[in-house]
Amino acid sequence: MLKGVFSLVIFAVDDERLALESLIGAVRKCVPDAEIYGFRKASEAIEGAQEKKADIAFLDIEMRETNGISLADALIELNPKINIIFTTGYSEYAGKAFELHASGYILKPVTVEKVKNELMHLRYESEESGSSRLFVRAFGNFEVYQNGIPLRFQYNKTKELFAYLIDRKGAVCSLEEIAAVLWEDDDSGKSHISYLKNMRMDLISTLKKQEADDVILRTRGGLAVITEKLDCDYFYYLEHGNDGNRSYRYTGEYMTQYSWGEYTHGQLERI
Repeated sequence: MLKGVFSLVIFAVDDERLALESLIGAVRKCVPDAEIYGFRKASEAIEGAQEKKADIAFLDIEMRETNGISLADALIELNPKINIIFTTGYSEYAGKAFELHASGYILKPVTVEKVKNELMHLRYESEESGSSRLFVRAFGNFEVYQNGIPLRFQYNKTKELFAYLIDRKGAVCSLEEIAAVLWEDDDSGKSHISYLKNMRMDLISTLKKQEADDVILRTRGGLAVITEKLDCDYFYYLEHGNDGNRSYRYTGEYMTQYSWGEYTHGQLERI
């Protein structure tokens, strides 16, 4: 089984049912393929930690049975490399969180953007992932993960640039071609070349920080992905179909946020 994003284990603890459901929902939107376990009691979370080694724990601080600080102590004792991210409506606990060397601190209300920001700055990398390779999700919304955490690019268009290179499956694409596709409703595609060069720098810089810039092939005036150097559900499906790893199965959606992906979507539907 291919490893990477699918092995990330996350605990979410809050004694308020609606708050817990909201927290789990936000985390799931950020890392949809992680194993997420929700608990309303600290004692249940400790029991869960004794059975399952978690990479990340989102902990409410003010709970009736105990508080998140004490729970964090217990979880760290069981797993010193767990990433603790506190969620609270009270800013005065920040000092305690710092003393515990917590990975993050979220002031309620918890939002997808706040969760994603904390996941981008974890103290410890996942020990369970078994791989530092990028995982690229093309089915559904396009997303790029490193150790289960979505990558954040400086420009939104950089992500779309990477998506198009994935769509081309390793074919070298000229900057003119990429500009024409990414600004498909604009007849002056050539005027975007300078902006595209900045996007190219952003792409390489972001991947380099993850020690993954070798997935990009740079030629004079062109770019491509080296398909063998990353994991991608689209590439896996083209080779294996819907056999094997269920997490890589095609279910009828492909890069849904990009209109130019409709051509490949149509090909997948015919397959």
